[in-house]
Amino acid sequence: MDRIQKYLEHIHRLLHDNKIPELTGELADDSLLSQIHDELKIIREVLFAFSSGDFSPTVTIRGIIPGCLKSLQAHLRHLIWQVQMVEKGDFSQEIRFMGEFSTAFNSMVQRLSLSLSKLQEKEETLLDINNKLRKEVERMEILKESEARFKFLASHDPLTGILNRRSFIEMAGVELANAVDLCVPCCLAMMDIDHFKDFNDTYGHLAGDDALRHVVRIVEGGLRKNDFMGRYGGEEFILFFYGADEKTGMKVLERLRNKLSETSIVLETGSVTIRASFGLTGNGREKPKEKGYIQRLIDDADTALYTAKMAGRNRVILYTPELETRRHSVMPKVREDSGFTEDGKTL
Repeated sequence: MDRIQKYLEHIHRLLHDNKIPELTGELADDSLLSQIHDELKIIREVLFAFSSGDFSPTVTIRGIIPGCLKSLQAHLRHLIWQVQMVEKGDFSQEIRFMGEFSTAFNSMVQRLSLSLSKLQEKEETLLDINNKLRKEVERMEILKESEARFKFLASHDPLTGILNRRSFIEMAGVELANAVDLCVPCCLAMMDIDHFKDFNDTYGHLAGDDALRHVVRIVEGGLRKNDFMGRYGGEEFILFFYGADEKTGMKVLERLRNKLSETSIVLETGSVTIRASFGLTGNGREKPKEKGYIQRLIDDADTALYTAKMAGRNRVILYTPELETRRHSVMPKVREDSGFTEDGKTL
């Protein structure tokens, strides 16, 4: 009990004393207490910096309190930016997260905007300036729309309209980093249309393009709110499931696989059913901030996809380390029988 009392007293001093107490003797030998000491020390330093107006410290620990500090830091930084924008004459800024201060700030901005409007009504010169500014804003809006369009084209696949490989990997990296900070599980999956070469040889490449758009429309329609997909190349796609462990990821993929199998594409020659194979892997084996982490997840999902192909296609396989060993030790030949059906007949 004396030892526990010492622990509690030390933590109490960490919370209340102006000076950070040293961790000595038997207290320093306890790893858990040392961890608590170090984390509370960091929290104290960050809070002290905040109290002096310095919002630059990086919160390096995880948990609910550090998470709240990060959120507060982001809000305060954004508030500083908003004040700077108001200083420059942008009276559209509005704060919603600081209670009475938000009300006072928003009221001040509205009054500034109202004062400016009254000045514009009294001064014809200001009216002329305002018209010129309006035209300039319209020109800037056109430029922004053009810029947004160029950015979209640079980050999306032109055929299907979904993310291209580079943009998908960038977005997945950001989502994984956030998920780790919040202790949220995620999954990544590779998807490949079965026998797509046979489809193109049978119906032509224009029909193949229609088939790719058809697959994307069906799969995207079955994704959850925070999930997204991209085109990895050719008939291969990549999917990211936020807030999903491996069990949930398997359920989502099975639902997508069944929905795809049950929805035919209508061509000039008739209805054709398209099927696909999926490989899934979950995050958590490595740190997402490590170099090449996303590519390792993709490789794992691709190994599971390869296994699904070997097992006969039109199925979902979850990655395990054993699949990697099997893939490198045995390279069986994929069956070349067609996976497409037209009017109930195999092509």
